[in-house]
Amino acid sequence: MARRVVVALLGPVHWSPPGIDREDWRSALAEDVIDLIATLNEVDVAVAVTPADRALADALVWPGTTVYEVAEPTSNAVFAVLDGYDQAAVLAGDVPDLPALTVGKLLRPLTTRPVAVAPVEGVGPGLLGVAARLPVPSWLRPLDLDTATPTDARAGAPRPGDVVVTAGWRRLRGPADLATLDPAFEGWEATRALLSGTGRPT
Repeated sequence: MARRVVVALLGPVHWSPPGIDREDWRSALAEDVIDLIATLNEVDVAVAVTPADRALADALVWPGTTVYEVAEPTSNAVFAVLDGYDQAAVLAGDVPDLPALTVGKLLRPLTTRPVAVAPVEGVGPGLLGVAARLPVPSWLRPLDLDTATPTDARAGAPRPGDVVVTAGWRRLRGPADLATLDPAFEGWEATRALLSGTGRPT
């Protein structure tokens, strides 16, 4: 069986709801994403940050979770530091209510294709996540999850079909995204508490 890892990339956030400190917001989102990936089956889980954000990661990860430091918050920077894995997925750190099934769909194409990407639903560019067989293909350019698109991922591929586009999900990057949160959906406790004013991320 292929050894797989799912990595939450805790990049910067560029927006927070009115009245909520941006660093508190970022911490709550990251905590929920880390809690989400910790429940996944048949994969290892890890977190990646730039050196400046190491303290954030150390404060949020579960005991035993690997934290990787990367020079820049891109998918390729994460892939480059992974050792001993056959497949890896890198997820954005602002998807607190991401369904686990969506992560599974991102990894599934790697049985037959070298790369898969999950787009961001809603307005604007960006990716929810990138998955690849390791070592990552030399033609895959570094992808910034905030600005890249599936077209960018396919730009250097020998064939368009080498990059599979899987099911997307929206990231919490603005008021329109915030309005789509479903209170009945399980999970996202830290984000929920911050929005309700009943708690702050720890």
